[in-house]
Amino acid sequence: MRSWRRREVGHRKGFYEFCLKRPLDVIGAGVGLLVLAPVLMGIGLLVRVKLGSPVIFAQRRPGLHGRVFTLYKFRTMTEARDKDGALLPDEERMTPFGRWLRSTSLDELPELYNVLKGDMSLVGPRPLLLKYLVLYNRHQMRRHEVRPGVTGYAQVNGRNRLGWEDKFDMDVYYVDHVTFREDVRILLKTIRTVCKREGIRGAGAATVKPFQGNRG
Repeated sequence: MRSWRRREVGHRKGFYEFCLKRPLDVIGAGVGLLVLAPVLMGIGLLVRVKLGSPVIFAQRRPGLHGRVFTLYKFRTMTEARDKDGALLPDEERMTPFGRWLRSTSLDELPELYNVLKGDMSLVGPRPLLLKYLVLYNRHQMRRHEVRPGVTGYAQVNGRNRLGWEDKFDMDVYYVDHVTFREDVRILLKTIRTVCKREGIRGAGAATVKPFQGNRG
């Protein structure tokens, strides 16, 4: 059995989470937005030229305690539709430029604004689709006991190659083990994962396969 699977110890806030995590998030996100401002403007211009408007993709996601917020990312897909006006499948709307944005994780940079606002943390379980909330079991719902993150434990331990059960177990493991040391380790490992472009796609799909709920 993997060390992180199903070993729940409960979410207990320590000094780091009570006093330091949020201030460090604000400092990190603020510095990141300032330093990366030229990169953000350059990517925004490329998205506008290659994919059109809107440049920013905004979507409602559940955050801390399931409270809904608006997540911001750079757009990676076109708005191509079929003859009936329905959006085409993700695979058909994803362009080579969009795949590059996702493979480099540059599409995630606008989420630093979400961190600055307090919707997200630099490190935490990734914010998933709103429609999944009703599908979670009690164990999986625990991922909302902390703010969602720009990166997280699951993202540096397999990312989209993981099955949903493993992802949720890793999310809950992180919830029960929030420490400064763990956050630094995840951030440093994120840099390596992004540089190597590990786990970007699920098997045989341009995007992650939807969560269908729990069997049995």
